[in-house]
Amino acid sequence: MKAIFKKEFRVYMTSMLGFVFIFFILLVCGIYYTFYNISYSYPELGPAMSSASIVLLIAAPILSMSTLAEERKKKTDQLLLTSPVRVKDIILGKYFALESVFLISMLVVCFYPLILSRFGTINFVSNYTAVAGFFLLGSAELAIGVFASSLAENQIIAAVICFALLFVSNMVRNLSNLISDTASTSFFILFLVILILAFWLYSMIRSALAAGLAALAAEAVLVVLYLVKSSIFEGAVQKILDAFDLSSHTDNFINGIFDVKGVIYFLSVIVIFLFLSVQKVEKRRWI
Repeated sequence: MKAIFKKEFRVYMTSMLGFVFIFFILLVCGIYYTFYNISYSYPELGPAMSSASIVLLIAAPILSMSTLAEERKKKTDQLLLTSPVRVKDIILGKYFALESVFLISMLVVCFYPLILSRFGTINFVSNYTAVAGFFLLGSAELAIGVFASSLAENQIIAAVICFALLFVSNMVRNLSNLISDTASTSFFILFLVILILAFWLYSMIRSALAAGLAALAAEAVLVVLYLVKSSIFEGAVQKILDAFDLSSHTDNFINGIFDVKGVIYFLSVIVIFLFLSVQKVEKRRWI
């Protein structure tokens, strides 16, 4: 993993990609910092970090798009997959290289509260909590970018997939407000979701019998639960969609509250998407 990390980090730091990423992060953060904190003498970084998070929607796909897709396009992934290095170490080495580039920009952002302290009294804890929330959000989006890159052979397609996933995540809150929270609506939507997951399972294992049985069992449980206690379905879709809303889990951090649940949530997102990336590469390794 160490060798993979060094190689990837050196590539980012000797090409324009890493510097462009750092430049855009600092540019957007600097603009909002100047607007909120310098121009209006506001002592909290929360609003600036919240507004600047939009840059990650573009920056994360751009930085992570070549992580695995480019290797696959150039066929250099065959060298990695046939080497004694475990797939897990390959994925982690590449991800930590992305994180290191992101961390460089965040270290610069960490000077913002120090600059503000020269003009008055500020709360360092709440300011650095907001920075931590921004960092966790970016880390999760980079993990999603690695997964998107594992799905495609072209880095542009990988960037589009990552952008689509992040865009949907940012729109989840608005989508949730458009869906009725009645039990019948939730039941119908979950019924369709199970069918979609069954088709996805079939595409993964190529066994119609296994996918059909899994779908039948899940649908049966869903129907029984609805008949026994339909009230548990009220607002169920909204609760599920909330799990996919990355930005909403930074709200407490932005307000200066260190949210342990938020930390666990973002770490879970990172672990899940890196795990999916490993499984995707492992599957290709044995095809």
